[in-house]
Amino acid sequence: MAQMYFYYSAMNAGKSTTLLQSSFNYQERGMTPVIFTAALDDRFGVGKVSSRIGLQSDAHLFRQDTNLYQEIAALNEVEKRHCILVDECQFLSKEQVYQLTEVVDKLHIPVLCYGLRTDFLGELFEGSKYLLSWADKLVELKTICHCGRKANMVIRTDEHGVAITLSAELAGRTPKEHVDHFHRIIKDFFEELEFSFDHYSRTTWPGHVPVTQEFFET
Repeated sequence: MAQMYFYYSAMNAGKSTTLLQSSFNYQERGMTPVIFTAALDDRFGVGKVSSRIGLQSDAHLFRQDTNLYQEIAALNEVEKRHCILVDECQFLSKEQVYQLTEVVDKLHIPVLCYGLRTDFLGELFEGSKYLLSWADKLVELKTICHCGRKANMVIRTDEHGVAITLSAELAGRTPKEHVDHFHRIIKDFFEELEFSFDHYSRTTWPGHVPVTQEFFET
């Protein structure tokens, strides 16, 4: 029986990575999933779902006026769709969440939604509010706060990285010294495990995305 799932978390918990892995799992079994993402999220290009580890896939866009039930029903008429995957689902409206429940109940297609639960003020997004109410299954994807504990909130930062500044201040370091400190710790840890590497860098290195994409595609 088809169900609707809501995978929620704070930032940087790997929501998009998990979505893309689910999509791959369906395709590997000869099935056809459909990915949707919010039109207003164009950080990695319009109509793209991208993860921080370099994975990427094309996606259909939803806007505030998109009727998701009608769109999915039309796609399903052309070719049988086995799963609907929705990224940035916190931006769904109440009506769109209801439309997705109709996809589950009338079209019998499972719907997997991935997104934030709350904003930086701790307030529920509209889409998340109704997904928490109507989804059949709720799954929390966990990640770590910059303080070292489990992350429960989304923090708002400026281009200078305020969160990094705060944790650096507590440690008595500048932000750059703070980042360098943990960079060295991780590098030393790998060396203690006798890992060898030709190039050790950070995700901010310009070559990170293409190298990671090539690795996972091959």
